[in-house]
Amino acid sequence: MGSNWLIGIDLGGTKTEVILMDRQSQEHFRQRVPTSVGNYQATLQTIHALVQKAEAHAGTTGIPVGIGIPGSVSGKTGRIKNANSTWLNGQPMQQHLRELLQRPVTLTNDANCLALSEATDGAGRNHHTVFAAILGTGCGAGITVNGQLLTGPNGVAGEWGHNPLPWTPEAELQQRPCFCGRYGCNETFLSGTGLSLTHKLHTGQQQPAHIIVENARNGDPQATETLQQYLEHLTRGLAAVINVLDPDIVVLGGGMSNAEQIYRELPGRLSIYVFGGECDTSIVKAAHGDSSGVRGAAWLASPF
Repeated sequence: MGSNWLIGIDLGGTKTEVILMDRQSQEHFRQRVPTSVGNYQATLQTIHALVQKAEAHAGTTGIPVGIGIPGSVSGKTGRIKNANSTWLNGQPMQQHLRELLQRPVTLTNDANCLALSEATDGAGRNHHTVFAAILGTGCGAGITVNGQLLTGPNGVAGEWGHNPLPWTPEAELQQRPCFCGRYGCNETFLSGTGLSLTHKLHTGQQQPAHIIVENARNGDPQATETLQQYLEHLTRGLAAVINVLDPDIVVLGGGMSNAEQIYRELPGRLSIYVFGGECDTSIVKAAHGDSSGVRGAAWLASPF
């Protein structure tokens, strides 16, 4: 009975979510709790408690666990790197969780979980190459080929968020410092935080991304201009990916993926920057929405 179950954990900057799924994609239990921000040991204990709750619901123990984290595991040291939840960096988290949970535990970047979820049973299903990007508080991406994650020897495949936005003047890049220590990263333009910064730079007003998108939808001229600039930035960012990877489909998740203008306008804009002046790449919203990350973490635990 236990072999039919999978447990996924989505460790976010503010919330940690668990899901209990069967291998037929059906969800049986889900819970979200606040993340223990800044406290590594408490983070491990939160994950342990959520796994125990999922197993109590399943009525069995030893269920495989996959975990999506806002960073990656170093192939050299086995320790976490590149996490914007900085209290995870430098920790041998996979080893600690295997000891704590007494079973194999698989960790990967949260954007990889989005890609795996959507390639397995979401918007990217039956597509050869899927590029799945999170446009949320931060900005990252994952890649699958034939339904398998592409991670690379450095564990950074898909780390699109920390390349500079293409075709952008140096002065604009310098206006946008990134937590990684560089300036003008895609994340500083294409995240929800990046949209808010674009609005502040051009209007002097600080507003959250969802308000700007809503105001643009209601015809506010300043918000509309900001959103148009965001669409231009996103076009450039994705065109650079298409020029290198040429994926069959681009799947978008995160809060900014809810801006419907993206799907209306980007297809007509991409050919401006894609080499050859043509672009037939589909740009779609994640089929599983906010659930995709935790579902992908569960699929990560599956041996097939």
